[in-house]
Amino acid sequence: MSLRLFIFAIALFSGATAGHAHHANAGKPPASVLEGLISGFGHPLIGLDHAAFLMGAGIAAAFMPSAMTTILSFVAATVAGCLLHTTGITLPMAEVVVAASVVLIGALVLSGRRIAGAAYGALFVIAGVFHGFAYGESIVGAEEPTFAAYLIGFAVIQMLVALTVTAIVRGIWNAATPDTVSTRLAGALVAGIGTAFLVEQIEGLLLGPMV
Repeated sequence: MSLRLFIFAIALFSGATAGHAHHANAGKPPASVLEGLISGFGHPLIGLDHAAFLMGAGIAAAFMPSAMTTILSFVAATVAGCLLHTTGITLPMAEVVVAASVVLIGALVLSGRRIAGAAYGALFVIAGVFHGFAYGESIVGAEEPTFAAYLIGFAVIQMLVALTVTAIVRGIWNAATPDTVSTRLAGALVAGIGTAFLVEQIEGLLLGPMV
């Protein structure tokens, strides 16, 4: 039952297209503090690649002694990545790295093995910078109060989503080890979503934009 709820939640996010993934405000930069906050809340959810990573991160964190710290490191890195984007710094192949990070977190969860906390920490920080860089696209040019509200919005929603997933894994799923069937199937789902995005990004690089 819990796994079905998880899959249903992911399916709800799947209505988001790649074109909308960086624009939670109908393709326009938010023009007020309220719009910035709403856009910040929405961006990590309407982008299926971002949402899937948060799900994978929440599952992985459930088997770590310091889930809060691990997730917080990812969220802090997304804020840093967003700041990089808005200051004009470009990260190469950011969308490819974002998709690859979803595949990797899903594959690690799917493996059913306990992975060293340091390895997950490095993945969360690197992935966070690139996910945050992608978030920055929809806020470029906004006024400072709006920009601050946007940062707060996506930081808060990411923490809530990841920690909620962690609580589900530890509580409702009652998964004491990462090799349970529900956990591994959820990892497979996350990895599958990431693979679809990664293939799309690679095709885009090889074939160029489709008209």
